[in-house]
Order: sequence, then C-alpha cells, then structure tokens
Amino acid sequence: MADTEQTDETSETSETVRDTGAERKAARLARQIRAFADQHGGAECQVAYIGERGARIVLVGADGGWGDLVAPGYAIAEDAVKQAGITVHEEFDGEFAAKVRTGPYEWKRMAGIQLGGPRND
Repeated sequence: MADTEQTDETSETSETVRDTGAERKAARLARQIRAFADQHGGAECQVAYIGERGARIVLVGADGGWGDLVAPGYAIAEDAVKQAGITVHEEFDGEFAAKVRTGPYEWKRMAGIQLGGPRND
C-alpha cells in the first residue's frame, strides 16, 4: 500500500511540474502579447494550430502593425491570450486581415520573388 501511495505522490508531483512549466510559458507569452499591445495602441489576435510545433498567435495592433508568436501547445496559446486580455478572432477573415498594414519590406518579401524571378518564356 505504501508503494501505491508513493507512486501517486510522484505522479501528482510530476503533473504539477508540467502544469507549472505550461503556466510559466503562458505567462511569458502573455507578457509579450501585452508588450506588443502597449506598443501598438492595443491588439487583437487569432490562434492557429500548427501541428506538432504548437500554435501560432497572430497579433494585429490597433495601428495596423502585426507580428506573431509560437506557443508550444494550443492550450498554452489560449491561456496566454486570455491572460493578456485581448480580443481573439476565430478566423483570420477579411475584416480582421484588413486591419493589417504592410510596408515595402512585406511587399518585397511577398511579391518580390515573383517580380524578380526568372521569366517563364
């Protein structure tokens, strides 16, 4: 019986350690999200599952600035945005995407490959 109790305590301890690690990651992401929001006059986001890598938090500031963070899991990302207290969109739809302001750098990165690439004659 003592062995069973020891095993249960060990399981509970390792579970607590895992939860604490996830909580710390979520808290760190929440701080980064709040810092982004402060810098851009507020922020909204969308959380997308990206497979084994976790979840991508796409941030869009009130000024149109944007950025993203990657969380090691979807639940951690959800917890982080909840802690940060920002609006979360279910989808990156047209209305939300229209808030993003891109500059010359982004246009070069997105279209520059096609514009400067080899011709298909």
